[in-house]
Amino acid sequence: MLFDLADACGPQPGWVCESVYEATDSELWAGAARWLVNKPAKVAIILVVAWLLNRFVRRVIASFVDRTTARIDMDHAQRSAGHRGIGDGMAIRPDALTTQSERRKQRTETLGTVLCSLATAVIYSTAVLVGLGEFQINLGPLIAGAGVVGIAIGFGAQTVVRDFLSGIFMLIEDQYGIGDIIDFGDATGVVEAVSLRTTRVRDVEGTVWFVPNGEIKRIGNKSQLWSRAVMDIEVAYDTDLGTAATVIKEVADSVWGDQLESATIVEEPEIWGVQSFGASAIAIRLVIKTEPGEQFAAAREIRGRLKAAFDAAGIEIPFPQHSVWMRQQPTEGSPVSSVLHAQRPAADVPDLEA
Repeated sequence: MLFDLADACGPQPGWVCESVYEATDSELWAGAARWLVNKPAKVAIILVVAWLLNRFVRRVIASFVDRTTARIDMDHAQRSAGHRGIGDGMAIRPDALTTQSERRKQRTETLGTVLCSLATAVIYSTAVLVGLGEFQINLGPLIAGAGVVGIAIGFGAQTVVRDFLSGIFMLIEDQYGIGDIIDFGDATGVVEAVSLRTTRVRDVEGTVWFVPNGEIKRIGNKSQLWSRAVMDIEVAYDTDLGTAATVIKEVADSVWGDQLESATIVEEPEIWGVQSFGASAIAIRLVIKTEPGEQFAAAREIRGRLKAAFDAAGIEIPFPQHSVWMRQQPTEGSPVSSVLHAQRPAADVPDLEA
């Protein structure tokens, strides 16, 4: 009896195996019970632990995302409550503050989703490998084969991997987002969509550019947090520069005070002085700080009002001018030739008759 039990359940029989053997008096059923207890049960425990660990990690990430979004909402409320007027030197519209807060929240939620996906993949992959080890499967060749396949896929899809990694770092660093005006070298336009692999940009002519994130070498964001328009306004050389600067400043201040919906200036405009001497004009530099992406509309509004203000003040907007000297070659018998001949001193001519 003991010999048969040892054959069925091993030298140290477990309670389940021994109970099944005593109930059935069968080595087959006792061995099956032993196998079920030793192998699938352990694998099930491994999977349950992996599931619990995954749930815990996802909850931690979700809690982090919730705390971050709560801080963003609190910061938005504080900035909205402390919104300053025009005379305080800085004016940011409430809707612009809301847009900035929503963008930060979307970026945080996207990063949370990416982290959850990565954590799930790592945890369950490890659980599967440990479970296969319980079935006495030699993982060495499997891992080596997976490594070879991974290397082959890596060589074939290295650009895709690079695009995904660049997209993750782009999200982490908040380089740009939907609605930003960016310059990535080949074109400049408004960002319409951002994914981990590509960025979709529409330029001023309406052309849509699909740019792989890994191909972007540099990014110039023209609308992050705030924008600036640098305007070199030319006046004629005979213009009083003090008067011209005063008129330019008054026009820029009027646009600043109006707080136009699509051309909002957030700080007092600045006159930086004479920028250059051109062939026909003197350039006076005006600098304005605007809401993100509104520098172009603000500059156009100022130029339109400057034309009327310059006309009212009598300031000439210069255009290229050239002084042309006309020279006429005199001919015999012409009035010019007669005058020149009369003015020419008489030469001493020898008397040939003498």
